[in-house]
Order: sequence, then C-alpha cells, then structure tokens
Amino acid sequence: MHIFYTPHIGTTLELPEEESRHCVRVLRLAEGTEIRLMDGKGTFYRAAITLAHPKHCTVSIIEKIPSPNPWNCTLHIAIAPTKNIDRIEWFAEKCTEIGIDAITLLHCRYSERKEVKNERIEKIIISAAKQSLKATLPALSGITDFKKFIAQPFDGDKYIAHCYDQEDKILLKNACKPGTNTLVLIGPEGDFSTEEVEAAIAGGFIPVSLGNSRLRTETAGVVACHTLQLINE
Repeated sequence: MHIFYTPHIGTTLELPEEESRHCVRVLRLAEGTEIRLMDGKGTFYRAAITLAHPKHCTVSIIEKIPSPNPWNCTLHIAIAPTKNIDRIEWFAEKCTEIGIDAITLLHCRYSERKEVKNERIEKIIISAAKQSLKATLPALSGITDFKKFIAQPFDGDKYIAHCYDQEDKILLKNACKPGTNTLVLIGPEGDFSTEEVEAAIAGGFIPVSLGNSRLRTETAGVVACHTLQLINE
C-alpha cells in the first residue's frame, strides 16, 4: 500500500502539494482508493481518497494506527558532515531505516563542510521512513558548533568516538546500557582535534571505540546507530 507523509493530518484532511502530485499525477490513484498516511510523529492512518486533485488531494480517515518507536529511550548521533554531501545523505537515510531519534550536524575544527541544506536531507529522511515503515521521523538539527553542542544538557549517557590511542577507551557495544538515552559524537574525516576530545571528556562524554577498523565518518555513524539499536532490541 502506498504511504504518504502528511505532517498536518491532525488539522487538515488534505495531502501536502508534493504528496498530492505524487499520488494523483505519478501514481494515478483515483477517488475511493485506500492509502496509508504517516504524520512523522508516531502514527499511521488508513485513509481513502475523497478528491483526487493533483495539488489538493483530500482524504477521509478510516483508522488511526499508533506506531511508537519500539525502543524506550532517545538515540541521538551528532556527526560532522563529509565534504562529499552524498555520504552524509547516505548516513541519514540508513540511520532512519535502522532507527534513530535525532541527528545533529557538527562543525568541528577539522570539518570539511561548513554548510548543509537541511531541506534535501529532510526529504531523504522522509523517503527512508516511508520505505522502512517508520511512523516517527528523527529530528534533524543543522550545522551546530562543537563547543556549543557539548555544553548543552543531555539527560542520558554521552559518548565520543575517536581514533586516538587511549587506555580507558572501550567498545561502544560494551559501554551502552539498554533503555538509556544515548548520545554519540562522530568526528570528521580528520577526526576530532585532541582539544575537542579533551573538552568532551571534561564535559562528561565517555571515550569509545567502534572496533578495530578505521571507518569513514558516515560508516562510523551507521555502525554507531546499529550498535545502539542492537543494544535496545
């Protein structure tokens, strides 16, 4: 069954213009056709098309289907965008499919990219949520200064994944606790600076490793996300 993103379905029974166009002009769905909607806030809807208009497709709700995330905590990854924007878009897509609550894009000392268009990543996240049958979209925060970000309060466990040799650094999979709000920092291709690592640790972040392999930024982000999901299954 076709799924359409309708963030305002609670206040209007009309699909957004882009979704209306896809529904009527691309898929050629007619009045009376049953479709599924998602509000991005944790609910699916069974609905039927009442007006097949390419800009203002309207529906009637048949059934409301709450579908909260199966994990009972908040999973957050803050990551430095890559120079090749396709890689960070891939990261956002895959983490949405796996399951994540929040993504923050960090500006670090060795960052290769200082600007990112959130709109394109948001569209990729929506598409990935539809494909993976997620009713809740992860929150996306645009470029945020590293120092300002680590100074923000976080109610849960905080980790920084870096590549420097450090005796007390442990594997993320051994550090995480199920059912606990978790935030993981992933640095740019040149890694965090030593000053950034020291500042994060001073701010309560626990240094962790993602394994023996040296991973690209976007791969490290996906590995971290998958690790958190496995811990919380």
